[in-house]
Amino acid sequence: MSAAGKLEKLKSILSGTGSAVIALSGGTDSTFLLSVAAGLPGLRVMAVTVSTPYMFSSEVDEAVLFCRERGVPHRLVKFDIPEAVRENPPERCYLCKTEVMRSIKAVSKEEGYAFVLDGTNADDLLDYRPGLKALEEAGVRSPLAEARLTKEEIRALSRAAGLAVSDRPANACLLTRFPHGTTISAAELRRAEKAEQIVRDEGFTGVRVRVHGEIVRLEIWNQHFEQIARKETRTRIASALKELGYRYITIDAEGYRSGSMNKTTES
Repeated sequence: MSAAGKLEKLKSILSGTGSAVIALSGGTDSTFLLSVAAGLPGLRVMAVTVSTPYMFSSEVDEAVLFCRERGVPHRLVKFDIPEAVRENPPERCYLCKTEVMRSIKAVSKEEGYAFVLDGTNADDLLDYRPGLKALEEAGVRSPLAEARLTKEEIRALSRAAGLAVSDRPANACLLTRFPHGTTISAAELRRAEKAEQIVRDEGFTGVRVRVHGEIVRLEIWNQHFEQIARKETRTRIASALKELGYRYITIDAEGYRSGSMNKTTES
């Protein structure tokens, strides 16, 4: 089925819900889902964004702005780092998603919406996503996945719709910047967020900052290795990250790869 055909299937799925709360993270997938849903006549829709210290503050702000510009009812739910994930356990994604969906379902029940929907896409079903179990247990539906829409198709459809998030790099939560078993604090999360933004501002759109105590390990796309090899670029980045309090700045020779911290533990 073509992307256009899948889009029509998505609209049919959404219309069939009657009313729905959409878990809006501010990323490409959930923003696209909300954009489509908000344009369907007769569908009662609301967005809920859960803000935690390990989410990127910029994405939360963009979610709020998007709903305001589109006139979509929006609820911002804030909570601290749940005790279940404070030590950054291997099952952090499942535990976090359980807490997040519990909060969103509470809003849905309070406001009288029939379904809770999230932005999981068809590609996510093929990857290691422990949070999917939490979605299933909570009875949350994933219309993008049901319509078999892939990430690239969602990006293309988002560009066609003029959505600013269409080419935004995927951005896992800040807990993934730390090894399992690391005690997480809000201050360390904000510092890691600032560090990654510094590197992004140098033109490295595909980057992860991995934090190992005083050491920062930079994972970047392979095509950017020549750029980061320039002395002036490395000097600026290293200097800025050291100003944040990190002592050693390293560049990972393997480049960026999703889930690399799943393979490490640190006592």
